Amino acid sequence: MTTTLTAATDEATLLKPGLIDVIKHRWIYLFISLAFLVPGIYFIIANMISSPDHAPISLGIDFTGGTILEYGFEGVVTQEDLPKIRTAFDNKGYTGSVIQIQKDQGAIQAAYSQKPVRIGVGAAAKPSPAERSPSDKSATESKSASGFENLKTIVSVRTKQMKPGDATLIDADIVKALGPMTLLQKNAVGPTLAQELFQNGLMALLLAYVLIVGYLTYRFQFDYAVCAIIALVHDTIFLFGVFAMMGYFFHTEVDSLFVTAILTVVGFSVHDTIVVFDRLRENSRILYRKKLPFGVIANISVNQTLARSINTSLTALLTLISLYLLGGETTRDFVFAMIIGIAVGTFSSIFIASLLLAWWRESQGIGADAPSAG
Repeated sequence: MTTTLTAATDEATLLKPGLIDVIKHRWIYLFISLAFLVPGIYFIIANMISSPDHAPISLGIDFTGGTILEYGFEGVVTQEDLPKIRTAFDNKGYTGSVIQIQKDQGAIQAAYSQKPVRIGVGAAAKPSPAERSPSDKSATESKSASGFENLKTIVSVRTKQMKPGDATLIDADIVKALGPMTLLQKNAVGPTLAQELFQNGLMALLLAYVLIVGYLTYRFQFDYAVCAIIALVHDTIFLFGVFAMMGYFFHTEVDSLFVTAILTVVGFSVHDTIVVFDRLRENSRILYRKKLPFGVIANISVNQTLARSINTSLTALLTLISLYLLGGETTRDFVFAMIIGIAVGTFSSIFIASLLLAWWRESQGIGADAPSAG
């Protein structure tokens, strides 16, 4: 008698309506998804039409090849002064350079541990290290350190691959226009290496998709795998769309860390989807005799895993937000991509993957009387 009551109680608890009804309000969730996807897709297409390399997002020098320089000025440089820097690059044939003011002085100083190279009117006339006396060396090092600490403005420049000697001429023109400055960083990436990095990034993403389809097909069934991949493509397009908009309006460029962010988001999102799918499969077996529509079982499963999904994502997001606010400038876009990706990945695991699977199975007339294998 007690066993019967316990079983009835457990079954009543299992069939109890949850906090959300994914199936009943499916059109609302799909509309929310499309409302976020459509603007991003528009800017992806706009970038592919307008950009010289026809890329969906603005590619950094990691993928296109080029030179990145960062200058520190002891005086204040405003937006009105940037055309003077652009003119210095344009006069030497480096048109289309992306020039930005970096306002976070403390974060940029912490990112560069090497001693800066002072650039000034008399820089070319300085004696070599072998010719300097010990007192000269101490004075030079002290002056460089002092100049680094007293920087008022940091300006970054991304431009085409620079020819030998052009950088010195451009630096001299900038010094004449805006005064003494400090070269904080100069990096160059060749076009061959950049193209190889871009191709390897795409191959890594495609390989991740193929492996996920294979694993989910083996672990669950093929329709589970297809719905999970659609949710992952949804996340990827959304993330690309956000950075396409940022590139269109703010000239934000992506580097190799962006590929790392996408792969991390894909792994996090599919992990969350597997948790929902695993609970859905277990409930299908338990409710085998009830002949319930698959959508009802999907809704029950989503509500049972809802708190876990939100709590797991929230703890990750709190850490990433702290890193975004307090971390260095060089990793800020990477962390931002992670924040966006994890947030949309959680949404797709709850509202997209399970919804599509229920839709698929109900359209095929498959209910709880055909539970998944595995």
